[in-house]
Amino acid sequence: MNKLYCPLSFFFIFVFLSCSIHTKKNRKTGITDTIISPITKKEVVEPNIEIVKSQELPFTQSEIIADTSFVNIKDYSSDFVYDMKYATDDNFLKIQVYECAECYLRLKTVNALLKANERFMSKGYRIKLFDCYRPLDVQTKMWSIVSNPNYVANPKKGSIHNRGGAVDLTLVDNNGKELDMGTPFDFFGIESSHEFENLSEEVKNNRKLLRNGMIRFGFRIFDSEWWHYNLKNAKKDNLSNFKWECD
Repeated sequence: MNKLYCPLSFFFIFVFLSCSIHTKKNRKTGITDTIISPITKKEVVEPNIEIVKSQELPFTQSEIIADTSFVNIKDYSSDFVYDMKYATDDNFLKIQVYECAECYLRLKTVNALLKANERFMSKGYRIKLFDCYRPLDVQTKMWSIVSNPNYVANPKKGSIHNRGGAVDLTLVDNNGKELDMGTPFDFFGIESSHEFENLSEEVKNNRKLLRNGMIRFGFRIFDSEWWHYNLKNAKKDNLSNFKWECD
């Protein structure tokens, strides 16, 4: 019995591990890495968040920061305009859900936004931000107020905002006036869709200007909301729940 039991035990252990472990050769180093893959997909909230303030490092050293680190975009540029709606009650929820207004994003999202804004500025416009990274607790609060997936992402799955890879924005001219996009921010109707055609030529051109400028630097549209853009592959990042400090 013992002679039969041992081989069978090793066989079942081997089958189990073969389902969850595979190897991949690193092309740069030539080293074969062992990669453990979960059997079932499960969303994970990051336990340890790296939050970096660029003023804590010489700017020339900022390149050593991991591109998945969370940073405050104000530390990297003063060229954006802000109207952080959810830090006020001027939003579709009619209630303030952020304690204070800040725009944190993963560094790779910030870098893409900097490039997009630089191009917009060369044309006489600049980006105005309505919302950036959103803690998962805030997503849960929003869901408790409006439990409708057409308006608010279910916190069980989370949104790209909770991953630091989504921004809500528009464009303003050199006088700070918003370009006419056909609807206000957070207008949840067919008119806000990228596919909606019953718009003036001015509005169509303004939306096209915003869309082309964002796509050029790695962002993707959200079909039903002209103001919402996700950084490409941002969905692969973990959900996060860190909160920034308020004065």
